[in-house]
Amino acid sequence: MKSRFSSIKWAVAFVTLGFFSCKNQPVSTDDIIADNVKNAVAQYTLQTDIIEKSGKILNPRTLLPDGTIWYVPIDDWCSGFFPGSMWYLYELTGDQKWKGLAEKYTEDLDSVKHLKWHHDVGFMIGSSYLNGYLLGDKEEYKDVIVTAARSLATRYRPTAKVIQSWNVDKGWQSERGWECPVIIDNMMNLELLFEATRLSGDSTLHQVAVDHANTTLANHFREDNSCYHVIDYSLTDGSVRHKHTAQGYAHESSWARGQAWAIYGYTVCYRYTGDKRYLDHAEKVYNFIFNHKNLPADLIPYWDYDAPNIPNEPRDASAAAVTACALYEMSTLIPDSPYKATADKIVESLSTPAYRAEVGTNGNFILMHSVGSIPHGHEIDVPINYADYYFLEALIKKQRIEKGEPIR
Repeated sequence: MKSRFSSIKWAVAFVTLGFFSCKNQPVSTDDIIADNVKNAVAQYTLQTDIIEKSGKILNPRTLLPDGTIWYVPIDDWCSGFFPGSMWYLYELTGDQKWKGLAEKYTEDLDSVKHLKWHHDVGFMIGSSYLNGYLLGDKEEYKDVIVTAARSLATRYRPTAKVIQSWNVDKGWQSERGWECPVIIDNMMNLELLFEATRLSGDSTLHQVAVDHANTTLANHFREDNSCYHVIDYSLTDGSVRHKHTAQGYAHESSWARGQAWAIYGYTVCYRYTGDKRYLDHAEKVYNFIFNHKNLPADLIPYWDYDAPNIPNEPRDASAAAVTACALYEMSTLIPDSPYKATADKIVESLSTPAYRAEVGTNGNFILMHSVGSIPHGHEIDVPINYADYYFLEALIKKQRIEKGEPIR
């Protein structure tokens, strides 16, 4: 088994030495989980106090250029991450306060279950309602989860065997010449379909997820196992029309968060199907990321692995956090692998003052230095709620592994 990792051993050794030479050492080496939970509780107490005092249900996504918090409507693709972080704080602390807030902010998203005009309902309902069902014993959330999955499945295009990501009849998407664009991010929405099958017995949802995963596997990846951001399909015959980017540096570059969505998405697909191809592919994506010449020693990637001004390019803490989550799960599936050690190094880096904000700063978000979309001039080197969400998820997975508990 160990021989399968021979091609990456040198990279692990390099980044390990580089990491420990970094001046930004972890805030706490004794109990990094407890230290991060204490910090997160402090930051999110300040965050939720602002919301509760407003008398409204507000959903913080990021900071605007003037330093004010941007609160988003329920149909924003990021609307589930803040409620999801409440569920994760409840899981990490056992404090009923966080469960109450999680329920309140989650249930504000109820009507999202009927959203059919974009693919991100999986992010929105998966991080909120599905976490409430799994972590908060909220049996009554089943209907929302299943209804949302069926709404997502309406975007399935049988000719191409994919779930269409964006509509192309308006906005900037309408200007790109696309017919049926599918982004690698969409792999993250498949968990909702798999879970809805488990809850409802509707196997058509499972088949939609498998079809999408297989088509993406066939068309989204290059020979080096990096992925394109956008693959555009013909609705007439299912052929590939374009291989593009939307949020990366260039069509043939490797957008960092896209690689993170890929490794996480295929790990999840293996969890639900047992299809070894998916886990093998997650390993291939790992090899691409952690052998890359432009991966920094602290393992927090630049926003694109091929960005032109490296090392003077923004980092993306969100991509690192998503990747750590995938690696913790992969470590439970493949014995004697480097995955937990790599995930631990990512978490340790994110726990340093270089990435984790001081309490009372950073708009009361946990992590600094994430990137939304540089080509769109949007969310550049700012906190973003999904970076916090996946960082908290990584802490939960790390804790469960180290306690010898099932990761799910």
